[in-house]
Amino acid sequence: MWQKIGELVYKSKVALMVLLIAFTAFMAWHAKNVKLSYDFAKAIPSDNIKLKTYTEFKSKFGEDGNLLVTAIQTDSLYTEKIFTAYVNMQKSLKNIPGVLDVASVTSAVNLVANNETGKLESVKIFADTTYQQTAVNESRLIFEGLPIYKNLLYNPTTKTYLCGIRINADSLNSKSRESVVAQVDATLAAFENATKIEVHKSGLPYIRSSLATRILKEMKLFLALSVLFSAIILLLFFRSVSAMLLSLLVVAIGVICSIGTIELLGYKISVLNALIPPLVVVIGIPNCIYFLNKYHIAWQEKQDKKQAIISMISKMGVVTLFCNISAAIGFAVFALTKSAILIEFGIVAGINILLLFFISLIIIPFALSIMATPKKAQLKYLHNKYITNLLHKMEGWVVNHPKYTIGGTLAVLAIAGIGLFNLKSVGYIVDDLPKNDQVYMDLKFFEKHFKGIMPLEITIHVPKQKEVLGDKAWRQFIHKVVEKVSTLEDSIFANAAFGKPTSLVDGIKFAYRAKSGNDTLTNLDAEAWSLVKTGLLQQGLGDGDTTNSNKTTITNRLLKSFVDSAKHEIRISTTMADVGTIELKNILGQVEKQINTILDSSKNVYIDNGINKADSTKFKVSLTGTTVTFLEGSNYIIKGLKESIFWAFLLIAICMMWLFKSVRILLCSLIPNVIPLVITAGVMGWVGVPLKPSTVLVFSMVLGIAIDITIRFLVNYKQELPNNNGDVKATVSATINQTGLSIIYTSLILMAGFVIFVFSEFGGTKALGWLTTLTLLVATLTNLLLLPVLLLIGKRKIK
Repeated sequence: MWQKIGELVYKSKVALMVLLIAFTAFMAWHAKNVKLSYDFAKAIPSDNIKLKTYTEFKSKFGEDGNLLVTAIQTDSLYTEKIFTAYVNMQKSLKNIPGVLDVASVTSAVNLVANNETGKLESVKIFADTTYQQTAVNESRLIFEGLPIYKNLLYNPTTKTYLCGIRINADSLNSKSRESVVAQVDATLAAFENATKIEVHKSGLPYIRSSLATRILKEMKLFLALSVLFSAIILLLFFRSVSAMLLSLLVVAIGVICSIGTIELLGYKISVLNALIPPLVVVIGIPNCIYFLNKYHIAWQEKQDKKQAIISMISKMGVVTLFCNISAAIGFAVFALTKSAILIEFGIVAGINILLLFFISLIIIPFALSIMATPKKAQLKYLHNKYITNLLHKMEGWVVNHPKYTIGGTLAVLAIAGIGLFNLKSVGYIVDDLPKNDQVYMDLKFFEKHFKGIMPLEITIHVPKQKEVLGDKAWRQFIHKVVEKVSTLEDSIFANAAFGKPTSLVDGIKFAYRAKSGNDTLTNLDAEAWSLVKTGLLQQGLGDGDTTNSNKTTITNRLLKSFVDSAKHEIRISTTMADVGTIELKNILGQVEKQINTILDSSKNVYIDNGINKADSTKFKVSLTGTTVTFLEGSNYIIKGLKESIFWAFLLIAICMMWLFKSVRILLCSLIPNVIPLVITAGVMGWVGVPLKPSTVLVFSMVLGIAIDITIRFLVNYKQELPNNNGDVKATVSATINQTGLSIIYTSLILMAGFVIFVFSEFGGTKALGWLTTLTLLVATLTNLLLLPVLLLIGKRKIK
């Protein structure tokens, strides 16, 4: 069959090349329009309940991850020069397109009772625009006397002052995010130059913008390095510039097609699929090596270009096809998960790795047909004395010392097994950044002074029962809700993991203090309750009759931020440190216990009028926000990747069974490829590399790539068996010497291609690089040493 395919490809080489050129032009046209992804919440499937809760939260209260925060630590903020510069910095930040609002010390307001109208009015604290020292000092006393701002806009203990910059949601999810962040950086740099005070920056917009920019930068770097490394190894291998350029042409078209596929399918470049172009180079080069290697061997035998090309296709076509299928399976199984980001990666990688086979099958025969015949110097690699001697030693070890091979393998597995017990699964939002990176250090700065900046949102659904309870009972009900929420806030803030919570209650305390000079809500007197009811809650919980038409007051803005438009839900907003998925799960569990204890949401202790407590009066409390969705997304990715290993193993086993039609061969092929995965997992446990999205990726990916070595070895073994009259020992020896050379060279290409990822700024990508390289090295050894031993042992047992 493949003999006929070889003849057909050779005969139609020009027509096939024209079609490939047209197809490449089409994909290049799409590739030029590819965009960068700014959406970091695609790890969770759309039907996930926590994602639905988060989406519903955003529809009611807006984006929670749109706050870019800056902070300075100084004893001299309230000096005339520094304070004036700080005010000017805030004014400049407000004027940046895409910035909605800026909150800091300089923009703080106070509530003051108007004796004539009886209403509360918001007054800017630092109202004197001359910012003379006396005026600043007086305003400072007022500001620091208001509890609402303490530990929210400033830390009085460490003299650290925070400035929050709220960015438009449309800007966050588009390329304009980079422009907004760049202008913020320029404004902050101007302040630093004027005052010599360091400004620390963080917040999800800043972190995401920084990560997205680095992703694009690294994709270009790795692509260049993978091409460079491959070119050097190809030149050393074939000693031919034309062979090197031919191989690079194959992978260049593969890269264009991979980027075009991302755009054609409506995807964007994300942290995962940014790895696909360099992966295409790394995986595509071995195709070229195997084809060219077989062509050179055939040329030596036949001394006829046409027959050598047809022989190359007929002998290596089926092998390369199944190698690409197995590698494609290793990636495509990610599409079987429920995570959108993994699905995109799996589909694009699977399609383009398989596409590499057809690109190679068209370009290489066409190019070889018009290139000069191989020169003697270009064929020297076929008799490389160093590798030939190494293969002879391997052959002797396999044939003469099989027990040592088995014993050594078991010993290494035992050591790896101990490491498996130390393997943990944990992820952080910015754990991929090195500890000395400015983004990471600034994040830790905010965790030290403000307990973190990762958003956590608590929503409390308050049932409307005014019609059932009557006005007096309803007021008592709402009064108790406010008291309980206040207690819950205090309980959350007492937890070292959380920053200061903010809710409607803070506005009530703020208003109550302005009216009475006291911000304690316990046992509100009649005047205080009247203030709460008429000044705030008439637009909030329970009542639809709004009499206050002033929509610009601070109380109205507070209501809009912390009470939904249907007057059913209260929002408590807080921040926390990037504690990692394990600790985060424990902390959220503690918060849930606090909620159940304080609000007692399973009962209705707030209603004390003898009326039966119906289900509709129960409170519904939800924990949501970017922090919760990150935990859920990380868990989904890790779970999906673990499942993908099973599917990759199963599908590859089916392919191997179909290809070799032997259970014995199937077992012999799978064992040498499972062992490297176990050893890698053990090494991760020993050195403390956790299971997380970037590292779990190694296992199914390498399984698909490493099985290529097995396929090539076993196909050659199967082809040589009749030539040796069924003598397994002789066939194994011949196979090691014949395929070992190309296996070693292609393994070097693959390892060199993956080792470039150790130059990444991201810890996960760096770990992916060296773990993949290690796994491929072990897989090469197990396939050249253990696989032949298993073939010998298996055959003896059958006899």
